[in-house]
Amino acid sequence: MSNRELVVLGTASQAPTRARNHNGYLLRWDTEGLLFDPGEGTQRQMLFAGVTASQITRICITHFHGDHCLGLPGVLARMSLDRVPHVVEAYYPEQNQPIFDRLRHAALFRDVLNLRERPVGQPGDGSTATTLARTPSFRLEARPLSHSVPTFGYRLEEPDGRRMLPGRLAGLGITGPDIGRLQREGSLLTDGRRVTLEDVSEPRRGQRFAFIMDTRLCDAAFALADQADMLVCESTFADTEAALARDYGHLTASQAGHIAAQAGARLLVLTHFSQRYDSEDGQRLAGEAASVFGGEVVLARDLARIPVPTRPRAG
Repeated sequence: MSNRELVVLGTASQAPTRARNHNGYLLRWDTEGLLFDPGEGTQRQMLFAGVTASQITRICITHFHGDHCLGLPGVLARMSLDRVPHVVEAYYPEQNQPIFDRLRHAALFRDVLNLRERPVGQPGDGSTATTLARTPSFRLEARPLSHSVPTFGYRLEEPDGRRMLPGRLAGLGITGPDIGRLQREGSLLTDGRRVTLEDVSEPRRGQRFAFIMDTRLCDAAFALADQADMLVCESTFADTEAALARDYGHLTASQAGHIAAQAGARLLVLTHFSQRYDSEDGQRLAGEAASVFGGEVVLARDLARIPVPTRPRAG
């Protein structure tokens, strides 16, 4: 099982259907679990998907329309019930902090969760990213999107590193603990020769993940998606409803494909589907995205697990 994967808890926009729950996505990234936009019914979908409350380490809310947040009270109550021991950080638009407060205290329960709120403010003119967290395995940032209410998209980026080349190591007789020492110190003296890390490794670009919900086309969407290995993007409408999408601050499937293509993404995951489309229409949406994006397109389905693509080899 991949240590980096997207667990899809729901794919419906505005109203759930018989086949789709409201939004909800858990990104498993090594030891962390980032829960994005827990819509109504998320707690029950977690049971079906095999996701436990203790796997959640961060909660990222793009905005406070109900299909993106009404599951939050149940998730927080469950985390308290299960006595999740670690700190959980929650990110959401700062302008709507009173709504988060009401959701957090929507019901009476013994709140023992160590929840650390990190409201996201508007960064100046909105053209730059706000860094929310830095860990050894990723940097998490947010950018404001173009919707009818304050909305942020999220981007997770692993630091670049180097990939060791076994053939070169073996050719120079470097084995065992000396490999770790070379990685830590950057060079090693062996058989009278100074070997540097660059001699036995190649650049390894860090993996990148982007999460874009409810927005019109805007510069921030392209910046969030830049070179993403996995881009999760709303595709609420088909091309025939492009005017409706613009009026309500949403994307069509082909616009999602356009973002992926221009940003150089590798995998595009379409989600957040209008209730007007059934499962057969989903293939139509995927086709419209694929008509402008030459990479892989995946139509998200409830309870699916989608691995983050493995790193490409250099060159």
